[in-house]
Amino acid sequence: MTIEQLNKIRDSRADIVKVRTIIAEEGEKLAKETQYRKQILVCGGTGCTSSGSMKILDTLNAELKATGIEDEILVVRTGCFGLCSLGPIVIVYPEGSFYAQATPEGVKRIVDEHLVKGEVCKDLLYKETVKEDGSIISLYETNFYKKQKRIALRNCGVIDPENIEEYIATEGYQALYKVLDSMTPDQVAQEVLDSGLRGRGGAGFPTGRKWMFTKDAPGDIKYVACNADEGDPGAFMDRSILEGDPHAIIEAMAIAAYTVGAQKGFVYVRAEYPVAVHRLQIAIDQAREYGLLGENIFGKGFNFDIEIRLGAGAFVCGEETALLTSIEGNRGEPRPRPPFPAIKGLFGKPTLLNNVETYANIAQIIRHGASWYNSMGTETSKGTKVFALGGKITNVGLVEIPMGTTLREIIEEIGGGIPNGKKFKAAQTGGPSGGCIPAEHIDTPIDYESLAKLGSMMGSGGLIVMDEDNCMVDVSKFYLEFTVDESCGKCTPCRIGTRKLHQLLTKITKGQATMKDLDTIDELANHMKSSSLCALGQSAPNPVLSTLHYFKDEYIAHIEGKCCPSGVCKDLLSYEIEKDKCVGCGMCAKNCPAGAITQTDYVAPGKKLAAYEIDQSKCIKCGVCVANCRLKAVVKK
Repeated sequence: MTIEQLNKIRDSRADIVKVRTIIAEEGEKLAKETQYRKQILVCGGTGCTSSGSMKILDTLNAELKATGIEDEILVVRTGCFGLCSLGPIVIVYPEGSFYAQATPEGVKRIVDEHLVKGEVCKDLLYKETVKEDGSIISLYETNFYKKQKRIALRNCGVIDPENIEEYIATEGYQALYKVLDSMTPDQVAQEVLDSGLRGRGGAGFPTGRKWMFTKDAPGDIKYVACNADEGDPGAFMDRSILEGDPHAIIEAMAIAAYTVGAQKGFVYVRAEYPVAVHRLQIAIDQAREYGLLGENIFGKGFNFDIEIRLGAGAFVCGEETALLTSIEGNRGEPRPRPPFPAIKGLFGKPTLLNNVETYANIAQIIRHGASWYNSMGTETSKGTKVFALGGKITNVGLVEIPMGTTLREIIEEIGGGIPNGKKFKAAQTGGPSGGCIPAEHIDTPIDYESLAKLGSMMGSGGLIVMDEDNCMVDVSKFYLEFTVDESCGKCTPCRIGTRKLHQLLTKITKGQATMKDLDTIDELANHMKSSSLCALGQSAPNPVLSTLHYFKDEYIAHIEGKCCPSGVCKDLLSYEIEKDKCVGCGMCAKNCPAGAITQTDYVAPGKKLAAYEIDQSKCIKCGVCVANCRLKAVVKK
């Protein structure tokens, strides 16, 4: 592959891809100049695939063929658009018509009415794109998108991730050519350092400095590796990038390899990500075919290739030394540091390791320059951050925002607020390693330092929203259950500490604890933070410590009041039937799995049948009685 050949591919397809980013008159004009009258993008990310997008795609292709317009319409299966709660998603360009929660029946209408007759099916559009006067706005003008700045996600939902030429059409591999043609390794490392990019995997270490350490480390053999082992509950940022823009990671790893002096790279990705693995392998094969991986890349004498290594789902393998140990074929356990991987990593050789999102920024920094990237974000946290927004939030999905955006903006504007009129209570960032941020700090800017001050952390980018119905003691217990299961057991503070913390939290949720147990939790948590071997054990107490700090009244209510204020902890709950409301229908008794509900002799005034009551000694507190009582006569106390 030469730069002339690369540019020829880019120029031949650039206008086709550009149609998907330009809406209204310019987009219409550009579409007429290509061979396709319309382009239809169907989300092929894991979220939409699980919602049935493949059936949508099959129906679409069948309908286009049946109407005889298949040659006029380009159908593209993309990566994630971001609005995961609205899948399956179909977008028609150049109009940018955003059809949400598509069905096979709806697709038939889209073909008949929109593609054939030119009439947009407004009732099938995402409601936020249809104004009160009936006019339609683009997806990028909605609250979900207008405050986002997409860099790492720039091609997700835009290109076909299984077609290398679509990536090339968006200036793909131009950054790799630039560094091979006109930059020294020192200049590349300095550019990355000057950009202010920090590791997006959790620790936030300056990326350029890590590259310099590895570059300067002695040794003829070096490696680059990509951490795609994303294991935080509710996190799917790295998976979505691999599914939607895999060539961005390949290009970035090649740039990194040139910088540090490596010829071999490994992507460590969990086997539970089959779509990501499949598309990444396709991308690697295509890059080799086009001469963008392998020997003498761009004729510059640079050799580099990549292999995929599958992880078995061990959360601890997200820690860099455990990950490298697993790549080597050994049990994934962390190693003491120093020496750090930049000095002694994979197979004992200097190794550069960054996560997927970190790599996803590299090509853009090289193409646009460090000052461009440095101009975004805050003084100490530059650029953007991708978050997987989940929990009690209207717009569940993937967002990329400039550093410094407030939590309020993410939750109330981008996220669409809390459903069902509930009140925001807390947000948990950083997965099992992070802390809970209470409502009083909703105006906190999202950056490394601000989150650390509140007892939380950026982490890889999970952001779980909680409302008034969440019990913060139960939330802490949930994350401890996870870390107990995922601890590799190599060091005593983590192996024993996580289990002991979980036991103490269980005592609290059962109403069996004393106030002295809170002192034990605090002491144990701080010992774990200071003496655990790796970040899993060091950060495992964070959810407990943060909730204990901000929601201590809930802990006290569980201990002294023997009650759960949010009505979540089963052992502290009771269900009762208000007899004056009960009409004696018996639906609660018929559905009770424990046989705990029987009919009494009491007939309420105005009622014909005797009321029912719950035997508390038999009740397993499953809540089925509440769900089956249409008159709401069963109450939770």
